[in-house]
Amino acid sequence: MISPLAHIHPGAKIGENCTIEPFVYIEDNVVIGDNCHIMAHASILSGTRMGNNNKIYHGAVIAATPQDLKFVGEETTAEIGDNNMIRENVTISRGTASKGTTIVGSNNLLMENSHIGHDSVVGSGCIIGNSTKIAGEVTIHDYAILSACVLVHQFSNIGSYVMIQGGSRLNKDIPPYIIVGREPARYSGLNIIGLRRRGFSNETIKSIHEAYREIYESGTIVSTAVARIKEKGNITPEVEYILNFIEKVSERGIIG
Repeated sequence: MISPLAHIHPGAKIGENCTIEPFVYIEDNVVIGDNCHIMAHASILSGTRMGNNNKIYHGAVIAATPQDLKFVGEETTAEIGDNNMIRENVTISRGTASKGTTIVGSNNLLMENSHIGHDSVVGSGCIIGNSTKIAGEVTIHDYAILSACVLVHQFSNIGSYVMIQGGSRLNKDIPPYIIVGREPARYSGLNIIGLRRRGFSNETIKSIHEAYREIYESGTIVSTAVARIKEKGNITPEVEYILNFIEKVSERGIIG
């Protein structure tokens, strides 16, 4: 059902079985997949590329003009996957000339008043809490959970399966599988409950825990800890991901 009170540009492409409520605003150069529900007063702006089965709540803005003074109107996009729930007043900026697109994967929950900055990438299965603000060119890997009012510095990387406590201010990269909290934000242990809920075996969790014990509790610098882990051998895929994140993905250095 598409309300006659919605403003939809004739050039917008709307999939099948979509519900578009009154006072929705949809611009030209927009693609919306099948079975999407867009609620009253949401704005779907030029450059939106949306998949199927997404629910966009009241007042959300998709593909907003980037909050970047270098942006001069380049044709860029905001790509949204499938099965996302984007709650009230969420804002997602489209990309800039830097990367060209902002990406939100599939099966994510973006809670009220959260913001995804230009050229950022949010993986799949993530939860972004109320009023959490993601700056430009941030990468958040799959199944990360950021609680309410988290602030993420531009260019940061956040690994998979992390739990970030509410109110944290992140200015370093966050390696996978850990809990981050306190003030200033720092390593607060392994996200054991989250890993068990996602089906990680006790042996796998033990291997991850041993790696982080070396990294954070051995009293040595990170590069030495990484070398020691490699020397021990028997590296599981999960530990390999940790080492790759530290050595190749992280550009800002990992949180202490």
